Amino acid sequence: MSDTIEKIECLIIGSGPAGYTAAIYAARADMKPVMYTGPQPGGQLTITTEVENYPGYPDGIMGPEMMENFRKQAERLGTDVRYGMVTKIDFIDKPPFNVQIDESKYVQADTIIVSTGASAKWLGIPSETKLNGNGVSACAVCDGFFFKGKDVAIVGAGDTACEEASYLAKICSKVYMIVRKGEFRASKAMQHRVENTPNIEILFNSETDEILGDNRVEGARIKNVLTGEMRNIDIKGFFVAIGHTPNTGIFKGWLDMDETGYLITTPGSSRTNVEGVFASGDAQDKIYRQAITAAGSGCMAALDAERYLAAKHHAM
Repeated sequence: MSDTIEKIECLIIGSGPAGYTAAIYAARADMKPVMYTGPQPGGQLTITTEVENYPGYPDGIMGPEMMENFRKQAERLGTDVRYGMVTKIDFIDKPPFNVQIDESKYVQADTIIVSTGASAKWLGIPSETKLNGNGVSACAVCDGFFFKGKDVAIVGAGDTACEEASYLAKICSKVYMIVRKGEFRASKAMQHRVENTPNIEILFNSETDEILGDNRVEGARIKNVLTGEMRNIDIKGFFVAIGHTPNTGIFKGWLDMDETGYLITTPGSSRTNVEGVFASGDAQDKIYRQAITAAGSGCMAALDAERYLAAKHHAM
């Protein structure tokens, strides 16, 4: 490895609300943060339309514009935002860590903040991609408000799907719940909540054949997997709640994570099991998954990294 390898005090991996908030705090603490944005600069909010539940935007704001504001603020305060991917990590020794970028060069980082987020699982049908952000969503809490008083559908059978169906039922006229098998995977309590909600209609043994609409969701064609029978439902919103995949594969074997890949942090902090490495945002949060909670955890990660460096320098 070259003797001229770049030294970085604070390396931020990922560029959603968590990463940019960490960058803002780290820059203000004179940690000279360097951020590598990853394959989707700005994260999931860049494929979201209007955001109305983030404080400070009384009239709402489009997701891409919001993330552009985050980036500008981070850069104005001194963050070096770079477009690229971390492709290899070496946590064998204590910091500084050797980090490979774009499979071509290495940098050394005294601290690392992981803000790689999580990606929603999708059904994989073309109309889902075409109408994403135009009635198709993977977050009922984020986007349900836009369908107040309208009929919607949600796909899923677990606790999250049941919880989001219950949430939608409070604000929507009717909720169709599309369940591929003849039973839920959710806990009994969540099942009972859905079954006892009068404006939720559960379609067991069903799958989505197509989401209907040219520019916005107008309906869905549902297939009974047992009989092959097709049924059209009139809806304005289509929600997918079949899970998320945390973007943490590169850290497998290095950082502690649960069985689904979410990073495990020390309760009440952003610290991971590796000294000098901190995690924030949806990469370590499988419960809330909101922009505001991601931003808050990014703040925590930067403060934890700053205190770690201060204690390390004091001990020298």
